[in-house]
Amino acid sequence: MQVLVLNAGSSSVKFKLFSAKIWSVVASGMIENIFEPISTVYFNTKYKQHVYSEKIGTHANAIELLLKMLISHQVIVAFEELDAVGHRVVHGGDLFHKAVLITPEVKNKIASFAPLAPLHNPINLEGMLAVESMIENVPQVAVFDTAFHHTIPSYAHRYALPNFLYEDLGIRRYGFHGTSHHYVASQTAKAMGKKIHELAMITLHLGNGASVCAVKGGKSIDTSMGMTPLEGLMMGSRSGDIDPGVIFYLMNHTQMNANDIEHLLNTQSGLKGIAGTNDMRKIEERINQNDPLAILAMEMFVYRIIKYIGAYAVALGHLDALVFTGGIGEHSAKTREAICTKLTLFGVQIDTYLNQQNNTLCRSIHDPSSKIALWVTPTDEELSIAKETVQIINRL
Repeated sequence: MQVLVLNAGSSSVKFKLFSAKIWSVVASGMIENIFEPISTVYFNTKYKQHVYSEKIGTHANAIELLLKMLISHQVIVAFEELDAVGHRVVHGGDLFHKAVLITPEVKNKIASFAPLAPLHNPINLEGMLAVESMIENVPQVAVFDTAFHHTIPSYAHRYALPNFLYEDLGIRRYGFHGTSHHYVASQTAKAMGKKIHELAMITLHLGNGASVCAVKGGKSIDTSMGMTPLEGLMMGSRSGDIDPGVIFYLMNHTQMNANDIEHLLNTQSGLKGIAGTNDMRKIEERINQNDPLAILAMEMFVYRIIKYIGAYAVALGHLDALVFTGGIGEHSAKTREAICTKLTLFGVQIDTYLNQQNNTLCRSIHDPSSKIALWVTPTDEELSIAKETVQIINRL
Protein backbone atom coordinates (compact mmCIF):
# COMPACT_ATOMS: atom_id res chain seq x y z
CA MET A 1 0.00 0.00 0.00
CA GLN A 2 1.29 3.46 -0.93
CA VAL A 3 0.05 6.36 1.16
CA LEU A 4 0.64 10.01 0.27
CA VAL A 5 0.56 12.47 3.16
CA LEU A 6 0.03 16.19 2.62
CA ASN A 7 0.84 18.59 5.45
CA ALA A 8 -0.13 22.13 4.50
CA GLY A 9 1.15 24.99 6.64
CA SER A 10 0.25 28.65 6.33
CA SER A 11 2.91 29.25 3.66
CA SER A 12 4.18 25.77 2.81
CA VAL A 13 3.24 22.22 1.86
CA LYS A 14 5.21 19.23 3.08
CA PHE A 15 4.64 15.77 1.66
CA LYS A 16 5.80 12.20 2.14
CA LEU A 17 4.95 9.11 0.15
CA PHE A 18 5.10 5.98 2.29
CA SER A 19 5.24 2.32 1.49
CA ALA A 20 2.96 1.25 4.31
CA LYS A 21 4.22 -2.32 4.37
CA ILE A 22 7.43 -1.32 6.18
CA TRP A 23 6.72 2.42 6.64
CA SER A 24 9.60 3.40 4.39
CA VAL A 25 9.63 6.81 2.73
CA VAL A 26 9.54 6.47 -1.07
CA ALA A 27 9.68 10.22 -1.75
CA SER A 28 9.40 13.41 0.28
CA GLY A 29 9.79 17.13 0.05
CA MET A 30 8.20 20.48 0.52
CA ILE A 31 7.32 23.73 -1.14
CA GLU A 32 7.97 26.79 0.98
CA ASN A 33 7.32 30.50 0.62
CA ILE A 34 4.04 30.01 -1.24
CA PHE A 35 2.57 33.46 -2.17
CA GLU A 36 6.06 35.01 -2.20
CA PRO A 37 7.64 36.24 -5.46
CA ILE A 38 9.79 33.09 -5.54
CA SER A 39 8.90 29.76 -3.93
CA THR A 40 11.37 26.95 -3.29
CA VAL A 41 10.55 23.35 -4.17
CA TYR A 42 12.42 20.45 -2.54
CA PHE A 43 11.72 17.01 -3.99
CA ASN A 44 13.60 14.03 -2.56
CA THR A 45 13.78 10.48 -3.80
CA LYS A 46 15.83 7.63 -2.37
CA TYR A 47 18.75 8.62 -4.53
CA LYS A 48 18.68 12.37 -5.08
CA GLN A 49 17.41 15.74 -3.88
CA HIS A 50 16.03 18.13 -6.47
CA VAL A 51 15.68 21.84 -5.69
CA TYR A 52 13.74 24.27 -7.86
CA SER A 53 12.75 27.90 -7.61
CA GLU A 54 9.58 29.22 -9.18
CA LYS A 55 6.51 31.31 -8.41
CA ILE A 56 3.69 29.29 -6.84
CA GLY A 57 0.62 31.33 -6.05
CA THR A 58 -1.63 28.95 -4.10
CA HIS A 59 -1.51 25.77 -2.05
CA ALA A 60 -3.60 24.04 -4.73
CA ASN A 61 -0.94 24.94 -7.32
CA ALA A 62 1.73 23.55 -4.98
CA ILE A 63 -0.06 20.23 -4.50
CA GLU A 64 -0.77 19.88 -8.22
CA LEU A 65 2.94 20.41 -8.89
CA LEU A 66 3.97 17.83 -6.29
CA LEU A 67 1.59 15.24 -7.73
CA LYS A 68 2.92 15.81 -11.24
CA MET A 69 6.50 15.53 -9.95
CA LEU A 70 5.77 12.06 -8.55
CA ILE A 71 5.29 10.96 -12.14
CA SER A 72 7.91 13.17 -13.84
CA HIS A 73 10.57 11.87 -11.42
CA GLN A 74 9.36 8.30 -12.01
CA VAL A 75 8.40 7.67 -8.40
CA ILE A 76 5.10 6.30 -9.67
CA VAL A 77 3.89 5.53 -13.20
CA ALA A 78 0.27 6.58 -12.65
CA PHE A 79 -1.80 8.20 -9.90
CA GLU A 80 -3.79 4.96 -9.57
CA GLU A 81 -0.79 3.52 -7.70
CA LEU A 82 -1.69 5.72 -4.74
CA ASP A 83 -3.94 3.79 -2.35
CA ALA A 84 -4.83 6.69 -0.05
CA VAL A 85 -4.07 10.32 0.74
CA GLY A 86 -3.88 11.59 4.33
CA HIS A 87 -4.23 15.27 5.16
CA ARG A 88 -3.28 17.22 8.23
CA VAL A 89 -6.29 19.36 9.16
CA VAL A 90 -5.76 22.03 11.76
CA HIS A 91 -9.20 22.54 13.31
CA GLY A 92 -11.75 19.84 14.01
CA GLY A 93 -13.72 21.80 16.60
CA ASP A 94 -15.65 19.75 19.14
CA LEU A 95 -16.81 17.40 16.42
CA PHE A 96 -13.74 15.42 15.34
CA HIS A 97 -11.88 13.57 18.08
CA LYS A 98 -10.09 11.18 15.72
CA ALA A 99 -9.19 10.73 12.05
CA VAL A 100 -12.08 10.37 9.57
CA LEU A 101 -12.66 9.45 5.93
CA ILE A 102 -13.19 12.62 3.92
CA THR A 103 -16.71 12.91 2.56
CA PRO A 104 -18.71 15.91 1.28
CA GLU A 105 -20.21 16.27 4.77
CA VAL A 106 -16.78 16.19 6.42
CA LYS A 107 -15.51 18.86 4.00
CA ASN A 108 -18.48 21.06 4.85
CA LYS A 109 -17.75 20.69 8.57
CA ILE A 110 -14.06 21.47 8.05
CA ALA A 111 -15.09 24.57 6.08
CA SER A 112 -17.38 25.64 8.93
CA PHE A 113 -14.39 25.73 11.27
CA ALA A 114 -12.45 28.06 8.94
CA PRO A 115 -13.19 31.17 11.06
CA LEU A 116 -11.39 29.41 13.94
CA ALA A 117 -8.29 28.63 11.83
CA PRO A 118 -8.34 31.13 8.97
CA LEU A 119 -4.75 30.49 7.89
CA HIS A 120 -5.14 26.71 7.76
CA ASN A 121 -8.57 25.10 7.33
CA PRO A 122 -9.20 26.81 3.94
CA ILE A 123 -5.85 25.59 2.60
CA ASN A 124 -6.45 22.11 4.02
CA LEU A 125 -9.63 22.05 1.95
CA GLU A 126 -7.71 23.36 -1.05
CA GLY A 127 -5.47 20.32 -0.80
CA MET A 128 -8.38 17.89 -0.72
CA LEU A 129 -9.99 19.50 -3.75
CA ALA A 130 -6.68 19.58 -5.63
CA VAL A 131 -6.25 15.83 -5.09
CA GLU A 132 -9.85 15.17 -6.15
CA SER A 133 -9.33 17.13 -9.36
CA MET A 134 -6.30 15.04 -10.35
CA ILE A 135 -6.96 11.57 -8.92
CA GLU A 136 -10.34 9.90 -9.26
CA ASN A 137 -11.75 7.78 -6.46
CA VAL A 138 -8.68 7.78 -4.20
CA PRO A 139 -9.80 7.66 -0.56
CA GLN A 140 -8.70 10.66 1.49
CA VAL A 141 -8.46 10.88 5.27
CA ALA A 142 -8.41 13.92 7.56
CA VAL A 143 -6.23 13.82 10.69
CA PHE A 144 -6.93 16.69 13.08
CA ASP A 145 -4.45 18.81 15.04
CA THR A 146 -7.07 19.36 17.74
CA ALA A 147 -7.81 15.69 18.45
CA PHE A 148 -5.01 15.06 21.00
CA HIS A 149 -6.17 17.97 23.16
CA HIS A 150 -9.69 16.72 23.85
CA THR A 151 -8.39 15.34 27.17
CA ILE A 152 -7.79 18.85 28.53
CA PRO A 153 -10.06 19.25 31.59
CA SER A 154 -12.85 21.80 31.53
CA TYR A 155 -11.18 24.13 34.05
CA ALA A 156 -8.30 24.46 31.58
CA HIS A 157 -10.19 24.57 28.30
CA ARG A 158 -12.98 26.95 29.35
CA TYR A 159 -12.63 30.72 29.10
CA ALA A 160 -14.05 32.97 31.84
CA LEU A 161 -16.92 34.07 29.61
CA PRO A 162 -20.71 33.65 29.96
CA ASN A 163 -21.76 30.01 29.74
CA PHE A 164 -23.97 30.50 26.67
CA LEU A 165 -20.90 31.37 24.57
CA TYR A 166 -19.49 27.93 25.32
CA GLU A 167 -22.77 26.06 25.08
CA ASP A 168 -24.15 27.77 21.96
CA LEU A 169 -21.02 28.79 20.05
CA GLY A 170 -18.38 26.36 21.30
CA ILE A 171 -16.01 29.08 22.44
CA ARG A 172 -13.27 27.22 24.34
CA ARG A 173 -9.61 26.25 24.12
CA TYR A 174 -9.08 23.57 21.46
CA GLY A 175 -5.31 23.53 21.04
CA PHE A 176 -3.29 22.62 17.95
CA HIS A 177 -0.14 20.78 16.82
CA GLY A 178 -1.70 17.79 18.57
CA THR A 179 -0.31 15.23 16.14
CA SER A 180 3.19 16.60 16.69
CA HIS A 181 2.93 16.89 20.48
CA HIS A 182 1.62 13.33 20.80
CA TYR A 183 4.27 11.92 18.45
CA VAL A 184 7.29 13.55 20.10
CA ALA A 185 6.06 12.74 23.61
CA SER A 186 5.73 9.07 22.63
CA GLN A 187 9.09 8.96 20.87
CA THR A 188 10.89 10.69 23.74
CA ALA A 189 9.40 8.30 26.28
CA LYS A 190 10.72 5.37 24.20
CA ALA A 191 14.16 6.98 23.95
CA MET A 192 14.20 7.44 27.74
CA GLY A 193 13.32 3.78 28.23
CA LYS A 194 10.12 4.77 30.03
CA LYS A 195 6.42 4.19 29.52
CA ILE A 196 4.68 7.40 28.51
CA HIS A 197 2.00 7.02 31.19
CA GLU A 198 4.77 7.23 33.84
CA LEU A 199 6.03 10.64 32.69
CA ALA A 200 5.22 14.33 33.07
CA MET A 201 6.56 16.20 30.04
CA ILE A 202 6.43 19.60 28.40
CA THR A 203 6.69 19.48 24.63
CA LEU A 204 7.69 22.61 22.71
CA HIS A 205 6.67 22.70 19.05
CA LEU A 206 8.62 25.73 17.84
CA GLY A 207 8.34 26.74 14.20
CA ASN A 208 6.55 29.43 12.24
CA GLY A 209 3.61 28.30 14.32
CA ALA A 210 4.59 27.59 17.94
CA SER A 211 2.89 25.96 20.90
CA VAL A 212 3.60 24.37 24.28
CA CYS A 213 1.83 21.29 25.62
CA ALA A 214 1.74 19.82 29.12
CA VAL A 215 1.59 16.02 28.76
CA LYS A 216 0.81 13.91 31.83
CA GLY A 217 0.41 10.16 31.60
CA GLY A 218 0.43 10.39 27.81
CA LYS A 219 -2.47 12.84 27.72
CA SER A 220 -2.63 16.54 26.99
CA ILE A 221 -3.73 18.43 30.10
CA ASP A 222 -3.11 21.95 28.78
CA THR A 223 -1.71 23.70 25.73
CA SER A 224 -0.88 27.27 24.79
CA MET A 225 -2.93 27.67 21.62
CA GLY A 226 -6.60 28.32 22.24
CA MET A 227 -9.84 28.50 20.29
CA THR A 228 -7.68 29.45 17.32
CA PRO A 229 -3.95 29.04 16.60
CA LEU A 230 -3.49 32.75 17.41
CA GLU A 231 -3.35 32.40 21.21
CA GLY A 232 -0.23 31.53 23.17
CA LEU A 233 3.41 31.96 22.23
CA MET A 234 4.86 34.66 20.03
CA MET A 235 5.18 33.01 16.62
CA GLY A 236 6.58 33.64 13.17
CA SER A 237 3.85 36.05 12.10
CA ARG A 238 1.23 35.66 14.87
CA SER A 239 1.12 37.85 17.96
CA GLY A 240 0.26 35.16 20.48
CA ASP A 241 -1.16 36.43 23.80
CA ILE A 242 -2.16 40.09 23.87
CA ASP A 243 -4.53 42.20 25.97
CA PRO A 244 -7.95 41.91 24.22
CA GLY A 245 -8.30 45.65 24.87
CA VAL A 246 -5.71 46.25 22.14
CA ILE A 247 -8.29 45.13 19.57
CA PHE A 248 -10.91 47.61 20.82
CA TYR A 249 -8.32 50.37 20.92
CA LEU A 250 -7.32 49.75 17.30
CA MET A 251 -10.96 49.71 16.17
CA ASN A 252 -11.75 52.93 18.02
CA HIS A 253 -8.59 54.91 17.23
CA THR A 254 -7.59 53.75 13.73
CA GLN A 255 -9.38 53.03 10.47
CA MET A 256 -8.85 49.29 10.97
CA ASN A 257 -11.88 46.98 10.97
CA ALA A 258 -12.14 43.45 12.38
CA ASN A 259 -10.74 41.84 9.21
CA ASP A 260 -7.81 44.26 9.15
CA ILE A 261 -6.96 43.47 12.77
CA GLU A 262 -7.29 39.72 12.21
CA HIS A 263 -4.86 40.03 9.29
CA LEU A 264 -2.49 42.13 11.42
CA LEU A 265 -2.44 39.66 14.33
CA ASN A 266 -2.14 36.54 12.16
CA THR A 267 0.24 37.58 9.39
CA GLN A 268 2.08 40.79 10.33
CA SER A 269 2.94 40.26 13.99
CA GLY A 270 5.19 37.96 16.05
CA LEU A 271 8.82 37.73 14.96
CA LYS A 272 7.89 39.37 11.66
CA GLY A 273 6.29 42.32 13.41
CA ILE A 274 9.34 42.97 15.59
CA ALA A 275 12.26 41.98 13.36
CA GLY A 276 10.67 42.29 9.92
CA THR A 277 11.10 38.58 9.16
CA ASN A 278 9.60 35.33 10.43
CA ASP A 279 12.74 33.37 9.52
CA MET A 280 14.67 32.56 12.70
CA ARG A 281 17.78 31.78 10.64
CA LYS A 282 17.88 35.37 9.41
CA ILE A 283 17.17 36.70 12.89
CA GLU A 284 20.12 34.74 14.30
CA GLU A 285 22.39 36.12 11.57
CA ARG A 286 21.33 39.64 12.52
CA ILE A 287 21.81 38.93 16.23
CA ASN A 288 25.43 38.07 15.41
CA GLN A 289 25.66 41.56 13.88
CA ASN A 290 24.15 43.13 17.06
CA ASP A 291 20.94 44.16 15.33
CA PRO A 292 18.77 45.55 18.19
CA LEU A 293 15.40 44.49 16.72
CA ALA A 294 16.63 40.96 16.05
CA ILE A 295 17.93 40.76 19.64
CA LEU A 296 14.59 42.04 20.96
CA ALA A 297 12.63 39.55 18.86
CA MET A 298 14.66 36.64 20.27
CA GLU A 299 14.34 37.92 23.84
CA MET A 300 10.57 38.24 23.49
CA PHE A 301 10.25 34.81 21.87
CA VAL A 302 12.26 33.12 24.64
CA TYR A 303 10.53 35.02 27.46
CA ARG A 304 7.06 33.92 26.33
CA ILE A 305 8.23 30.30 26.19
CA ILE A 306 9.78 30.22 29.66
CA LYS A 307 6.63 31.76 31.16
CA TYR A 308 4.58 28.88 29.79
CA ILE A 309 7.15 26.31 30.92
CA GLY A 310 6.97 27.68 34.46
CA ALA A 311 3.17 27.60 34.49
CA TYR A 312 2.92 24.10 33.06
CA ALA A 313 5.55 22.71 35.40
CA VAL A 314 3.33 23.81 38.28
CA ALA A 315 0.22 22.37 36.58
CA LEU A 316 1.97 19.02 36.08
CA GLY A 317 3.18 18.84 39.68
CA HIS A 318 6.64 17.72 38.59
CA LEU A 319 8.56 17.62 35.34
CA ASP A 320 10.55 14.70 33.96
CA ALA A 321 11.44 16.01 30.50
CA LEU A 322 11.41 19.11 28.33
CA VAL A 323 11.20 18.26 24.62
CA PHE A 324 12.08 20.51 21.66
CA THR A 325 10.65 19.92 18.19
CA GLY A 326 9.57 21.83 15.09
CA GLY A 327 11.75 23.78 12.66
CA ILE A 328 13.18 26.12 15.30
CA GLY A 329 13.08 23.62 18.15
CA GLU A 330 15.03 21.02 16.18
CA HIS A 331 17.51 23.25 14.36
CA SER A 332 18.19 26.36 16.45
CA ALA A 333 20.79 25.57 19.09
CA LYS A 334 20.87 29.26 20.00
CA THR A 335 17.14 29.28 20.82
CA ARG A 336 17.34 26.07 22.86
CA GLU A 337 20.28 27.38 24.87
CA ALA A 338 18.58 30.74 25.46
CA ILE A 339 15.52 28.94 26.85
CA CYS A 340 17.35 26.38 28.99
CA THR A 341 19.71 28.90 30.60
CA LYS A 342 16.61 30.70 31.94
CA LEU A 343 15.40 27.56 33.73
CA THR A 344 18.11 27.09 36.36
CA LEU A 345 15.42 27.54 39.04
CA PHE A 346 14.23 24.05 38.06
CA GLY A 347 17.73 22.59 38.12
CA VAL A 348 17.98 22.54 34.32
CA GLN A 349 21.52 22.19 32.97
CA ILE A 350 22.08 22.05 29.23
CA ASP A 351 25.19 20.41 27.77
CA THR A 352 26.52 23.04 25.36
CA TYR A 353 28.47 20.54 23.27
CA LEU A 354 25.53 18.16 22.83
CA ASN A 355 23.23 21.07 22.05
CA GLN A 356 25.50 22.30 19.25
CA GLN A 357 25.65 18.97 17.44
CA ASN A 358 23.92 18.74 14.06
CA ASN A 359 21.93 15.58 14.39
CA THR A 360 18.57 14.53 12.98
CA LEU A 361 18.00 11.79 15.55
CA CYS A 362 16.08 11.91 18.81
CA ARG A 363 18.75 12.89 21.32
CA SER A 364 19.31 14.21 24.82
CA ILE A 365 21.10 17.55 25.29
CA HIS A 366 21.21 17.78 29.08
CA ASP A 367 24.20 17.68 31.39
CA PRO A 368 24.24 14.62 33.70
CA SER A 369 23.64 16.96 36.65
CA SER A 370 20.36 18.32 35.17
CA LYS A 371 17.29 17.57 37.28
CA ILE A 372 15.11 17.61 34.15
CA ALA A 373 15.90 15.68 30.98
CA LEU A 374 16.27 17.84 27.87
CA TRP A 375 15.51 16.25 24.52
CA VAL A 376 15.48 17.25 20.88
CA THR A 377 12.99 14.95 19.17
CA PRO A 378 12.33 15.47 15.46
CA THR A 379 8.64 15.45 14.79
CA ASP A 380 7.18 13.25 12.08
CA GLU A 381 3.59 14.36 11.73
CA GLU A 382 3.51 12.74 8.31
CA LEU A 383 4.27 9.27 9.66
CA SER A 384 1.57 9.64 12.32
CA ILE A 385 -0.90 10.82 9.69
CA ALA A 386 0.03 7.93 7.38
CA LYS A 387 -0.56 5.35 10.12
CA GLU A 388 -3.91 6.84 11.07
CA THR A 389 -4.87 6.98 7.39
CA VAL A 390 -4.15 3.29 6.94
CA GLN A 391 -6.22 2.45 10.04
CA ILE A 392 -9.21 4.26 8.53
CA ILE A 393 -8.75 2.74 5.06
CA ASN A 394 -8.49 -0.78 6.50
CA ARG A 395 -11.97 -0.36 7.98
CA LEU A 396 -13.56 0.35 4.59
